[in-house]
Amino acid sequence: MQTFSRYQKFVVAILAFLQFTIILDFMILSPLGALLLRDLGIKTSQFGLLVSAYAFSAGISGICTAGFADKFDRKKLLLFFYAGFVLGTFMCALATGYRSLLVARIVTGLFGGVIGSISMAIITDLFPLAVRGRVMGVVQTAFAASQVLGLPFGLFLSNHFSWHAPFFLIASISLGVGFVIAAVLQPIDGHLKMATVRNPFTHLAKTATDGRYLPAFAATMLLATGGFMLMPFGSAFAVNNLGVPFSKLQHIYLVTGITSMIAGPLLGRLADKIGKYAVFCIGSVTAMALVGIYCSLGLTPLGVVMALNAVLFIAITGRMISASALTSGIPDPQDRGAFMSVSASVQQLSGGVAASAAGLIVFQTAGGHIERYSILGYVVMTAIGLTIAMLYPINRAVMRKAAAASAGPGAPAGPGAPVTPGAPAPAPGASATPAAAE
Repeated sequence: MQTFSRYQKFVVAILAFLQFTIILDFMILSPLGALLLRDLGIKTSQFGLLVSAYAFSAGISGICTAGFADKFDRKKLLLFFYAGFVLGTFMCALATGYRSLLVARIVTGLFGGVIGSISMAIITDLFPLAVRGRVMGVVQTAFAASQVLGLPFGLFLSNHFSWHAPFFLIASISLGVGFVIAAVLQPIDGHLKMATVRNPFTHLAKTATDGRYLPAFAATMLLATGGFMLMPFGSAFAVNNLGVPFSKLQHIYLVTGITSMIAGPLLGRLADKIGKYAVFCIGSVTAMALVGIYCSLGLTPLGVVMALNAVLFIAITGRMISASALTSGIPDPQDRGAFMSVSASVQQLSGGVAASAAGLIVFQTAGGHIERYSILGYVVMTAIGLTIAMLYPINRAVMRKAAAASAGPGAPAGPGAPVTPGAPAPAPGASATPAAAE
């Protein structure tokens, strides 16, 4: 079993915690949906726009910054956008109504939506493909941790104070994370030594139109559909259709998060062992079955709702980890920043369309019941099935690339080289070098 150095473990841990704050900021709107629909007096279509506004602004921002993503030290780029994210989250906390909250979500998306792609580029730079399942398994537990720690506490704060309170909490925690990154994370600029001098717009155009990358961008468009279509109205559906008391929502998120936190690292290791595409297929088929069941439910006992959510999110976690690790093997080292930015933008924009479409498909009756939620389930199931087919040729291409790299000259030393037991951490201040091309 390959092991990581102390510094590599720090990088994984800090990126996971950073992702925790980003995901929590995005996900907190879903459980607050029932409160916002009531307190702001808005329609489901307006709430759908609140969710999609983040996605649209994040997508636009990612496209605009993609050409510059490989021109700077990734640490500096990360800190710049994280500072903007903290500012946007404080704006959400201070919002006084629908319009000000909408503007705040746009600002948060402009900065926060790019951070995930920068983190992915850092992981791809520092860790070879053979262990990225493990790394993704840990980093993606941020999704589950946000449910275990963040969402229940956020709901507690919103119940006892107001919907503003969770945003104050997220912004405060994020500020501390930013200081840790600035103080401890080493420069990540090895890609600058490999990249050819290229105009940012030319770099963006080349990456976005590269025939090797287009299938991955297309698959990414559908990967976001599930979460973005079902999540915005998940709490409203649970409360008004399934009969879950609003005060009990935090228990659902707690159980779901705990099971996903346990499953995440295990699924990451499994993806490295039996194949990332195999784990993706297993998770996708399971998710399709559970989505079909869940979206058609009526009044349901709380225990059954908890169990279905827990298994569903385990399947979704497996899909996220395996798909992220698999697609990270596609770009060349000098294109990684741009590739990840374009990929994240495509995902955010398609997710924004999905969230807006969800707000138009479903509607809330005078009694609060969410109608036509099952239609969203059918759309999500179709998208999941299509991604299974779309990732198959991508998996074959990545495996061929990895085999060719293994057969070639020895990989360069450094953090990107294969991790060996007891490998020392890089010297303080040393620049990280990209992993060998897979």
